[in-house]
Amino acid sequence: MPAYDSSRRCPCGTGLSYGECCGKYHAGSNAPTAEALMRSRFSAFVTGDEEYLLRTWDPVTRPEALDLADSPIRFYRLDILDTQGGGLMDSSGVVEFEAFYKGAAVGSQRERSSFRRFDGTWVYSTGEL
Repeated sequence: MPAYDSSRRCPCGTGLSYGECCGKYHAGSNAPTAEALMRSRFSAFVTGDEEYLLRTWDPVTRPEALDLADSPIRFYRLDILDTQGGGLMDSSGVVEFEAFYKGAAVGSQRERSSFRRFDGTWVYSTGEL
């Protein structure tokens, strides 16, 4: 896992420190909700944690590999717009979000992501732009 200071503010936007928020999921704890998984995956894009992204991707739709190192895009802000299901007792959920980035250009990506429980843990299944 790439080094990221656990005392820094978490990239996902909750206002908590990385260690109190997404850092614990990147270190191996399971995200309790689909939204928590979405936030932790956003933070993994920010920190370059490809292993976490693959580990939390539905095996049915997961690519064999990711290469974030060469990406000119750097995400810096996440806004959660809507959630449906994805709670502690749910087996599926949808999180709609907007992720802001900069790099060769400044912009944002809006997506409705679908999540499901796989072997008791939340995984990202698909996204619709």
